[in-house]
Amino acid sequence: MYYIGVDLGTSSVKLLLMEENGEVIKTVTRTYDCQFPHPGWSEQKPEVWFEETMRGIKELTGEIEKGRVRGIGFGGQMHGLVTLDENDEVLRPAILWNDGRTEKQTRYLNEEIGEERLAKLTANIAFAGFTAPKILWMKENEPQLFAKIHKIMLPKDYLIYRLSGEFCTDYSDASGMLLLDVEHKCYSKEMCEICGIKEEMLPRLCESYEKVGTLRPEIAQELGFSEQTILAAGAGDNAAAAVAMGVVEEGQCNISLGTSGTVFIPTERCITGSNHAIHSFAAADGTFHLMGCILSAASCNQWWAEKIMETTDYAKEQEGIKKLGENPVYFLPYLMGERSPHNDPFARGAFLGMSLDTTRADMMQAVLEGVAFALCDSVEIARAQGIGLAASRICGGGAKSLLWRRMVANICNLKLEILEHEEGPSMGGAILAAVADGVYPDVRTACKEIVRVTETVEPEPELAEKYRKKYEVYKQLYPALKPVYQKLA
Repeated sequence: MYYIGVDLGTSSVKLLLMEENGEVIKTVTRTYDCQFPHPGWSEQKPEVWFEETMRGIKELTGEIEKGRVRGIGFGGQMHGLVTLDENDEVLRPAILWNDGRTEKQTRYLNEEIGEERLAKLTANIAFAGFTAPKILWMKENEPQLFAKIHKIMLPKDYLIYRLSGEFCTDYSDASGMLLLDVEHKCYSKEMCEICGIKEEMLPRLCESYEKVGTLRPEIAQELGFSEQTILAAGAGDNAAAAVAMGVVEEGQCNISLGTSGTVFIPTERCITGSNHAIHSFAAADGTFHLMGCILSAASCNQWWAEKIMETTDYAKEQEGIKKLGENPVYFLPYLMGERSPHNDPFARGAFLGMSLDTTRADMMQAVLEGVAFALCDSVEIARAQGIGLAASRICGGGAKSLLWRRMVANICNLKLEILEHEEGPSMGGAILAAVADGVYPDVRTACKEIVRVTETVEPEPELAEKYRKKYEVYKQLYPALKPVYQKLA
């Protein structure tokens, strides 16, 4: 039997066709644009997501026996605000995770409602990208549209609604709304009141591996699928990617070196004592996780190589880097502000430590090390909570660099595990669909049978010690520059 995974991203929807044993048959990517109607705004039309997903599914399954497609699962960009009226018409373009218009509303939540109160209600504090500040922005700036809201949903859940008619979400994705009491897995009535909405406007809550419904008859007919094709609730993109990486048990970790960077750490219980520096969310297997997110990771490498050095030969740019742990130059990778652990939209990139001896290779090395140090911030916060981490899996475009892998392993002092295949959230969605269909008894069993490690990168004690000393210096740089960032803003 076949299972489809749908990864609804910011620039494209990626679809994957998987056999029930985990073999990937085919992948398809359909791209679309982001709209930036004002500086710092980021929007997309949900209808385009659905149209491109339908086209993608047809392309994905054009050469197979369609009756063998048993289920569809989802991973998706988190935090986006999708609003529908009583006729199920989209009220306005979705406000995306990387939209920065809610600085005022985020400050109101953190300062007037208070970070401690928010953490008690939701296990998190407010970040500009979260959904609740967007709701407050819409209430304040678009009151006529706000009054028409009948349903509020997240991006991937709009796809599920269009495909099945089921108004639902999963706990991992809902964790990033700042409306969910993460620890008790229910909506916070007080947060709904603060945002001026009713709980019935929000989708019903499900586990990521739950069967939430089947295809609408007209959709099944258009695709050539059985009307009994199931839909799994799916997960937020990082939680779905963690399933694809087999990172579903406490003690494990997943580091993603994509455009942005994430550190995903499963936990058996909801942990809120991290000084709110990293997120505390539900996970796709029914447990919880800590997650740190840096807004610029591989994008720093791209910026330095393409915009500054005017080259796309990343490998050649790294060839001159020889003396790891000895570079006097530091780089703060805050090109778009920063999320974890600083929650500072005004932070910006900075180089420090240059001299007349500084070389092009030193600058390149500093960029790569700076991203690794920023990821290490989240690893160290988790360790401070008593979570023992000895190994991590690593994924994303940046992880293809052997040099960068070595830096991350030694800066974070973690053994890095490389997988046989890396397909990301779309693979996670397909695995969740297979679990929902009963092929596997639970997510952990599915991951153990499907996910395979083929290579490891060990930290080197002497180099790890050199980087530990450099990290102590790195940690002092942001606090020293924070007042300057506020003046620049």
